Amino acid sequence: MKYILFFHISISSLYAISYGELLFNGNCITCHSKTKSISAPSLVEIKKRYINAFSNKKEFVDYMAKWVQHPNKDTSLMQDSIIKYEIMPELGFDKDTLEQISKYIYETNF
Repeated sequence: MKYILFFHISISSLYAISYGELLFNGNCITCHSKTKSISAPSLVEIKKRYINAFSNKKEFVDYMAKWVQHPNKDTSLMQDSIIKYEIMPELGFDKDTLEQISKYIYETNF
């Protein structure tokens, strides 16, 4: 009985993590902490800046995914962060992956 309960709790925990969060933790967390700015802006900072510019989820996700796919200083919403950390490199992620990560950022209260 203990094993069945443990298995059920383990499986439930896996489903509590979204696909976007898994992608973020596997790819972005190297530079972007959720709450602290170390080598790049934190997700708290990024979300605040993007949500102020794009309160609509679709616009938020579209703009963020497009920008991260091809970072451009001229179209950045975070000029101060570029000065502090330099521009984000182009990482070669596909649009689908970036949209999943962007949805995770939009939907999560850090």
